[in-house]
Amino acid sequence: MIYLYLFITFFEIGLFGFGGGYGMLSLIQTEVVVNHHWLTTAEFTNIVAISQMTPGPVGINSATYCGYTAVSNAGFSGWMAVLGSVTATFALVLPSLILMIIISKMFLKYMNHPVVEYAFIGLRPAVVGLLAAATLLLMTPENFSTPGYNPWQFYISIALFVATFVGTKWVKVNPILMIGLAAFAGLIVLY
Repeated sequence: MIYLYLFITFFEIGLFGFGGGYGMLSLIQTEVVVNHHWLTTAEFTNIVAISQMTPGPVGINSATYCGYTAVSNAGFSGWMAVLGSVTATFALVLPSLILMIIISKMFLKYMNHPVVEYAFIGLRPAVVGLLAAATLLLMTPENFSTPGYNPWQFYISIALFVATFVGTKWVKVNPILMIGLAAFAGLIVLY
């Protein structure tokens, strides 16, 4: 039964996950952690970190890892967990495939129509909001700690966050290099 729930859940996420993989992260977290309790917040955070470091789109990588972990946490292992990965990944991609085929035919026909242009103007703020929500949902005590519980980890985490933001936004450091530097700094300073 978990495979059916995985399929329906990730199909819905794929259908309503505007803004790409990072926009989907808040939807994925809400579904797999809050609604279905398939993963803990810490497991989801690890999945997001792994998804960002592995090749491929973040949303698809997250779905693959979430499917595997959800089935594994349900008591299955081996090929059954791999089937969970395949189910979640296929369900996430399927709405996009269907919609892109339909939209590409319609868009070629109506791309210069004012209603279509205004619809895309209206979607831009929603995409920015989904990306901001994904960022805020990852700023949890599991990731940053708290000043009362572990002030050293909290302030170092905030400093790494600010340094990464400044490095990628203004200094234009390569994001892959920034991920590696932040991981290295975290290993040295926090452990």
